[in-house]
Amino acid sequence: MSPVDIQIITRKAKLIEVDLAILAKNQPKSYKQYLKSATSQLIIERLLERIVGKMIDINYHLLSERCGFVPNNYTQSFTELGKRGIVSEKLANELAKSGGLRNALAHEYDEIDPKKIYESIEMALTQVPKYLKSVLKKIYTSCHG
Repeated sequence: MSPVDIQIITRKAKLIEVDLAILAKNQPKSYKQYLKSATSQLIIERLLERIVGKMIDINYHLLSERCGFVPNNYTQSFTELGKRGIVSEKLANELAKSGGLRNALAHEYDEIDPKKIYESIEMALTQVPKYLKSVLKKIYTSCHG
């Protein structure tokens, strides 16, 4: 991977870390509290959309530039990272679900379940740092799979 490619990935990772910090600061104490504040819901939805969007950008960049593989969809961009040893397969499969969440948020589907959004907060705060750690550790190693 060229130094430019590594810079792109590390820059996006830093932006994700900033969004995660804001998400943690705005995390409601309960589902009931989450439902009470439309402003909080909008902030959280936008942060989750941004976080997942940047992760997908990183996935596509890593897979295409480093592995010569272009995923067919967002979900596959995560599962391929697991198959290629960039992140654990377990983590990849957990994160793969976020591709659908990103689509729902970005396209403002009416049927977004607020409970799923609320549950995604904890997933983002626990799983995304693991993802970033793995990705940043592996950007200097060769691709397999």
